[in-house]
Amino acid sequence: MSHILVNVAWPYANGPRHIGHVAGFGVPSDVYARYQRMKGNDVLMVSGTDEHGTPILVEADKEGVSAQELANRYNRVIAKDLCDLGLSYDLFTRTTTTNHEHVVQELFKQCLKNGYIYKGTQKVAISPSSGRTLPDRYIEGTCPICGVDGARGDQCDNCGNELDPDELINPVSKINGETPRFEETEHFFLDLPALAEANLAWLKTREGWRTNVINFSLGLFKEVKPRAITRDIDWGIPVPVKGWIDNPNKKLYVWFDAVIGYLSASIEWARRKGDPEAWRAWWNDPETPGYYFMGKDNITFHSQIWPSEMIAYNGAGSKGGETGKLGPLNLPEQVVASEFMTMEGKKFSSSRGIVIYVKDILARYPVDAVRYYISVAGPETSDSDFTWAEFVRHNNEELASSWGNLVNRVANLIYKNFGAIPELDEDSMTSEDRALLEETSAAFDVVGGLIERHHQKNALNEAMRVVGDINKYISATEPWKIKDDEKHLATVLHVAAQAVADANHLLAPFLPHSAQKVWEALGGTGTFSPLPHIEEVEDLDNPDFHYPVITGDYKLGVNVHPWKSEAIDTGAPVAKPKPIFAKIPQEAVQEELDRFEEQLSQRKAAEAERLAKAKAQLAEEEAADKPAKTAE
Repeated sequence: MSHILVNVAWPYANGPRHIGHVAGFGVPSDVYARYQRMKGNDVLMVSGTDEHGTPILVEADKEGVSAQELANRYNRVIAKDLCDLGLSYDLFTRTTTTNHEHVVQELFKQCLKNGYIYKGTQKVAISPSSGRTLPDRYIEGTCPICGVDGARGDQCDNCGNELDPDELINPVSKINGETPRFEETEHFFLDLPALAEANLAWLKTREGWRTNVINFSLGLFKEVKPRAITRDIDWGIPVPVKGWIDNPNKKLYVWFDAVIGYLSASIEWARRKGDPEAWRAWWNDPETPGYYFMGKDNITFHSQIWPSEMIAYNGAGSKGGETGKLGPLNLPEQVVASEFMTMEGKKFSSSRGIVIYVKDILARYPVDAVRYYISVAGPETSDSDFTWAEFVRHNNEELASSWGNLVNRVANLIYKNFGAIPELDEDSMTSEDRALLEETSAAFDVVGGLIERHHQKNALNEAMRVVGDINKYISATEPWKIKDDEKHLATVLHVAAQAVADANHLLAPFLPHSAQKVWEALGGTGTFSPLPHIEEVEDLDNPDFHYPVITGDYKLGVNVHPWKSEAIDTGAPVAKPKPIFAKIPQEAVQEELDRFEEQLSQRKAAEAERLAKAKAQLAEEEAADKPAKTAE
């Protein structure tokens, strides 16, 4: 048994998550974690809501609530959505816990002590109307490197280069369209150049990464600059330095603290299970691999920023240093980044109404239909497009007609003829019988190997190819026509049941909810496919703070539902089956497209109204300010 760390990108708590988000970080990480558990490995899967930074303040101001109130609300919304998707987190927590604050401050202090954090000044973008620091991502302009419009103040998506807001040509605020002013203020910086050599050396040892991910990661080191890790902001983690710790307007910035959440969540998990040092088996043992799942817009933070923070903490950069009390920390084994998913040919955008929220699609369609489509048509190595027509087609042709119908046919034939899993007479087995069982048994290595190498689409296609071959076997043997040879009928149906059980094992990481139903349809009892649940907990260090976490007991026991062919239980009662998958009416496609167009129109109108109000308010303030300046 090996320890496997599965770190899942932290969804930002300024709104509910949509399908584009979970296609990148959610379902792929859960498939991998479930597969590793079925192999018998000890998996720790962690994440939580990312709750600091200026965007939270901007959204809170818009809604007339405090930043903490906004984070509390969306933390609950997001946790429920991800739990309903069946994502098997050992702990899904949040970054506003006291535990997280302490872990972040520990990393900061050790990196500072080792010389990889220093004090300097930087120009920051200020909103002329509010006087508040603007988040880098909320400033857009022309990229000074490639000349493309729409570059953000932290990065240009076109050329992939990191940017500072003051480098943009013709920068404007996305909040109200005003031109920001830039002021020089004092900040702490992470000395990325002093960490670049060690970071790049580590990257060059990586094997098996997706080509686009490793190429992008290596490209980050063409030009490396220090990055400010503090902001002039009143929402965030206090800077643990004398003269700064009590300053209400200086905080550690969100991109520095959020990635530390993987470590702090692991520590919180260990503390909650009553073994405070248990996390070290996943973080300090160099033999334990850590896999990080995310969308491609997060690659920078996981192949450069977070590794650099760990290298600095370990004292392993060009300036040397000592390892802190939490170290030595393992760098990622692999950054598993997916490309982007669009919707009906348009880029997902909540503000523009181009969105399918997780809660909405789960309210209308079965959860495993959603997981299946994300898995089979998701943006694994190239951008993909969510279309309602394809969603319905995959569900109807593959889940309902091929897989669901197969399970029901086999279970119904067993129910009607024997009422229980019939006994196998090996002497009466034909070459076709043996070939099918050899194929389903061998598929574990094939499908497992593909999941292991993060080719989940191919793995699912291979599992469904096996399903197709079982269907062919049923059609060829025609068990409904075997009338006078009970022993032969029993053998055919036993072989069919064993093959279906094997296929169910292969599909379980992708379809955990229906896998439990298939298991029960063939006479299985107990929990076959564990699901997560939400618990209300008290902050470990602050009894006044309560919040929900996703957790669960996913251990399968010794030789229980392993990643290999598991002999079905002869004699297990089989009841009359109920349909496991239902077809979605074709009319649903047009209904969803109409809903999308209406949503788009409403968002466009609302955004136009919001911008008009913001500009009108700005004009009023400027007009009121003119007489005062004239009088001066």
